[in-house]
Amino acid sequence: MVNEIPPILEVGGVLISSELLTERFCCDYEKCKGICCVEGDAGAPVTLDEIAGIEDALDTVWPELSASAQSVIDRQGVAYNDKDGDLVTSIVQGRDCVFTCYEGDSCLCALERAYRQGKTRFCKPISCALYPIREKNFGNGVIGLNYNRWAVCKDAVEKGKALNIPVYQFLKEPLIRRFGEAWYQELCEVATLFDTPKD
Repeated sequence: MVNEIPPILEVGGVLISSELLTERFCCDYEKCKGICCVEGDAGAPVTLDEIAGIEDALDTVWPELSASAQSVIDRQGVAYNDKDGDLVTSIVQGRDCVFTCYEGDSCLCALERAYRQGKTRFCKPISCALYPIREKNFGNGVIGLNYNRWAVCKDAVEKGKALNIPVYQFLKEPLIRRFGEAWYQELCEVATLFDTPKD
């Protein structure tokens, strides 16, 4: 066992919380029903490039959106600045992402569904794909990644523990999408320093 590993590590120029390596997580859609799309008080963080991608896909997903969501987008666009001044996706009635669509009692992302069906080139904001990892830009090119705990994801934590899947492994695909294959391999090497966490 390696002792005294710092809680904040640096991997390929990115600061990461060691919790990405020690905590377990695996979305359990059958239980949560995609509740992360409709809970919270702000939309998903987006970049200007992502807003352009969303706008390109808008005509395709428009019929999937609720009348309330369409009204919000008509009024303020696909994104807005939240109370912290960050660009986030627009929301309906202070909570639901405008791109939420429904299939039975489950919430789905209209953007991702259209992408998976081969109808668009934009999947969804990287901040959504990376959750429960949250990215923070500290300026001067310094980026940090933290593990975000949220009560609505308790089933994902339980499933992750049952399957013994660390956060970084569950999010392999979006991490590679964001930082590249070489960076992810370096992260995996760093992860070998950590023992399985206690329950």
